[in-house]
Amino acid sequence: MKRVIALVGRPNVGKSTLFNRLTRSRDALVADEPGLTRDRRYGPLRFADYSHILIDTGGISGEEGIDELIAEQAYLAIEESDAVIFLVDGRAGLTSDDEAIANQLRATGKPVYVAVNKTEGMNRDIVAADFYSMGLGNVYVCSAAHGDGVGDLLETICGSFPDVEEDEVEEIKGPKVAIVGRPNVGKSTLVNRLLGEERVLAFDMPGTTRDSISIPFEHHGDQFTLIDTAGVRRKSRVNDKIEKFSIVKTLQAIETSNVVVLVLDARQGISSQDASLLGYVIDAGKALLIAVNKWDKLPQSDKDNVKRELDRKLSFVDYASVHFISALHGSGVGKLMGVVSRIYQMSKTSHSTSLLTQILEDAVKAHAPPMIHGRRIKLRYAHQGGQNPPVFIIHGNQTERVSESYTRYLVNVFRKVLKIEGTPIRVEFKAHANPFEGRRSKMTPLQSYKAKKNLRFEKKRR
Repeated sequence: MKRVIALVGRPNVGKSTLFNRLTRSRDALVADEPGLTRDRRYGPLRFADYSHILIDTGGISGEEGIDELIAEQAYLAIEESDAVIFLVDGRAGLTSDDEAIANQLRATGKPVYVAVNKTEGMNRDIVAADFYSMGLGNVYVCSAAHGDGVGDLLETICGSFPDVEEDEVEEIKGPKVAIVGRPNVGKSTLVNRLLGEERVLAFDMPGTTRDSISIPFEHHGDQFTLIDTAGVRRKSRVNDKIEKFSIVKTLQAIETSNVVVLVLDARQGISSQDASLLGYVIDAGKALLIAVNKWDKLPQSDKDNVKRELDRKLSFVDYASVHFISALHGSGVGKLMGVVSRIYQMSKTSHSTSLLTQILEDAVKAHAPPMIHGRRIKLRYAHQGGQNPPVFIIHGNQTERVSESYTRYLVNVFRKVLKIEGTPIRVEFKAHANPFEGRRSKMTPLQSYKAKKNLRFEKKRR
């Protein structure tokens, strides 16, 4: 059985650094800035052939507002854990916030291991002595950045779990669904609504989510992995170093996902940044679903204007399914995952060569490609070359001269006949190689004699 270990402490004591070291990853954002981590992040912790679950949490500061919500997320992690690593800062010493957190942990009755971080180059006995006064048992001195003392801490924690049996590594099943959009459009609210719990931090402030959080999720028996991402603003408006890292994490989430849900704010309309984000999704070849949020309290006249704007500005992604929802109240949200499952299945469906070739022949008969320098482009047959997104490879002659407009025509024909929605279709062309190209023909003696005779005759005639 897997055990759950929670990492808690004040802001900027090194929890995310220790999380990355223990999970042997770089999943958590790390910077010398307090309050960077806000949501719970889960990761695998493997030790001595056993696998456990480690939870990284935001810093508990006792402040109100968003800091209060961050603390609630940390306490939720403590409730579901089997053991707690209480990380403190050895250079800052014992603080009143550390003592307040210690009192909270003591009331839970969970095993608590005090880890004194940032102790490199210091006398460990002197540093640890100050933290014994919290009355939480042994104190372990370590350095998350350099790895000193981390092995001893991990060996003590994992060795305390009784009757631990070896677990098989669980594979993530189902499609990865990235929830993307501009800041403050309701991405985290939508994730919480789909999950039915306050799993990620949702606050009425742009930039609340700073990191990409992956969450396994089951809907009507189907497995998914939801990825809540940070909002993406225009490059000219991004000055903060942390926000730049957050945007990189969002773009990486798009690259690793199978389906992208772009969340738009109905009250703000469609901006150039939304179009840029859509372009990135198209270039990545991801299946796409557009969710227009905050739709419920919009006047009917504004709704009509938004629909006209969608038709006008998003004509280049006319294959995407558009849904009007309210993440806060839940209207329209129940249908989203069913559509996600359907378009994901379409994106990875295989089609036979005979079917694709028949569709190609019918398309050419209905509208033949234009002639180039008096020569007709011949498209002979087609077959599937990839999935997610579907890639159709067409063989023929002079295929390098096929225009973009005719390529779009073929894409639309394939989409209509195969009834593919929600995913881009890529068409690639391959020309047949000429087996005699570069080979000079050799004439027989008789052919050579006749060629010379004809040449002499031409000279006399001139």
